[in-house]
Amino acid sequence: MNNNHHFKQDLDPQSDNSSDHYQLQPQPQSQRRPRGFAATAASGSASAGRGRKEREKEKERTKLRERHRRAITSRMLAGLRQYGNFPLPARADMNDVLAALAREAGWTVEADGNTYRPSLPPHMAAFPVRSVESPSTCTLRNSLGKASSMEYQPSVLKIDDNLSPTSLDSIVVAERDIAKTESYATGPINSPECLEADQLVRDVHTEEQGGVLTGTPYVPVYVTLATGIINNFCQLVDPESLRQELRRLKSLNVDGVVVDCWWGIVEGWNPQKYIWSGYRDLFNIIREFQLKLQVVMAFHEHGGIDHVVISLPKWVLEIGKDNQDIFFTDRDGRRNTECLSWGVDKVRVLRGRTAIEVYFDMMRSFRTEFDDFFKEGFISGVEIGMGASGELMFPSFSERFGWTYPGIGEFQCYDKYLQKSLRKAAKLRGHSFWARGPDNAGHYNSLPHETGFFRERGDYDSYYGRFFLNWYAQSLIDHADNVLTLANLAFEDTRIIVKIPAVYWWYKTASHAAELTAGYYNPTNQDGYSPLIEVLKKHSVTMKFLCSNLQENQESMADPEGLSWQVLNSAWDRGLTLAGQNAVPFCEREGWMRIVETAKPRNDPDHRHFQFFVYQQPSLLVRTTIWYSDLDSFVKCMHGLDSGGDTEGDQVEQ
Repeated sequence: MNNNHHFKQDLDPQSDNSSDHYQLQPQPQSQRRPRGFAATAASGSASAGRGRKEREKEKERTKLRERHRRAITSRMLAGLRQYGNFPLPARADMNDVLAALAREAGWTVEADGNTYRPSLPPHMAAFPVRSVESPSTCTLRNSLGKASSMEYQPSVLKIDDNLSPTSLDSIVVAERDIAKTESYATGPINSPECLEADQLVRDVHTEEQGGVLTGTPYVPVYVTLATGIINNFCQLVDPESLRQELRRLKSLNVDGVVVDCWWGIVEGWNPQKYIWSGYRDLFNIIREFQLKLQVVMAFHEHGGIDHVVISLPKWVLEIGKDNQDIFFTDRDGRRNTECLSWGVDKVRVLRGRTAIEVYFDMMRSFRTEFDDFFKEGFISGVEIGMGASGELMFPSFSERFGWTYPGIGEFQCYDKYLQKSLRKAAKLRGHSFWARGPDNAGHYNSLPHETGFFRERGDYDSYYGRFFLNWYAQSLIDHADNVLTLANLAFEDTRIIVKIPAVYWWYKTASHAAELTAGYYNPTNQDGYSPLIEVLKKHSVTMKFLCSNLQENQESMADPEGLSWQVLNSAWDRGLTLAGQNAVPFCEREGWMRIVETAKPRNDPDHRHFQFFVYQQPSLLVRTTIWYSDLDSFVKCMHGLDSGGDTEGDQVEQ
């Protein structure tokens, strides 16, 4: 009996004896209940424990509700894409859904969110709303008719408190509450619920605009025009479609357009026989819409985007049949005909001319042909193509040779002219046996740790590796210096632009392998961009940096933001003028907001920003109404518009 008595005392919730105490010490014969302050403290402790349990339980219920909401949203978006043919972006939110449904029902949804029937002007709408998820959907449902509204009843989810988050991922419990849905659908637009939601939308919108846009500089936005508007015979294709495109861009307040002038078209058939007729027709139409113009001297080929192929000039390809070393060459001897090797910049292999002389002759012909456009200020800048895709880099990531992301690429220095330059540099260094490319650098799709050259503590940081990489990067810098020297002669008093790539994969490794093969000697113990920036500064050019809207990727050790921070701050610190261009088309807010933050950093104490931004359009198959809406929002952000539509800062491109 005595033992049973002790056991009951241990189970007593008011007992102040712990289990450890029971095991280590003999139990007393009697147990007194706590009184006074001790009783209050014990009661408070129990109450606090129950409160914590309730809060944890409420957190679990909140998670359940959020997962239910996401499940319903994802199914709605999938159904609209599959069965309704709604062109929703990959990461569409309820703003996009409601806007698409409203337009399908015959309503007009403006870019700033004002929604009204076409018969009523915007200022007649009593409660303008943005196209977001709000009770204003009741108006849309009424316009669809009673029958369709019955089919559009949303599911009201019943949350079972006993469900765990794990079971919820596989089981969704839903039930229709028709009475509640009908009441919601027929509620007036000025009901308290609608007013509250609309006010919330305006508050969020105001905070969003105020945090991102208020007081930010005006950054002009240019949009690239499709390559196929000029055919291989230098004729303008489909002027009416062009006018329609320019009219839409003008309505979005785009500042100007960018046009590629292709070497393979202008001087395509015979050396020093330039044809500019199609481009003059194109420029005249652009001038009708009072848009600014930037042109690109495109000394590279265009490889099949939108089924348009533009090769190098035919007479150059004929020379290449007899002398394939005028093209970049990889270790296996494969020739890349995207552009000419930098080894022939000063070698007379092009019918008695060097490569830079050929480039200069075309630039001078363009400046003479369009002298009237230059004098009136219609042409605001000229970009000089420096390599494959017009970017200043070796063509190390050639898809025609099997490269896929995130391969490290291959060195492109095995034509006889660059090999001659390498032998000369090795001899001057006193180590003639260094006149070779690395034999353990892998192939196009290798990963850094798979190679002896790029791995941690690999040969890239050996005496030979440092010599080779310095020579390789200097070849790129010398090419830029040579071409820009003549470009300044051809385009005096005109803004000259050079496009710099964003090779961000493997940036978080020690070797920065992809940057090395592209020609940028930028491992962790070396600043590979400063020497190039000094050359660009010497020629007073504008550096256009390719901005990525991607985030860090651990699989490829990519760090786009880290690379942008290094390059842009290095250029700004040296007083270089900067501009930007998107590396790939973007179609969701998160992506282009990263671009806006790069173009004009809000936390920069010196208020530095891009002088302009070039928006690279997606292919014609991808463009939709929603894409134009996203472009409209992007332009407003770059222009520094507040919620009322006024500009903040100078609107004149300096």
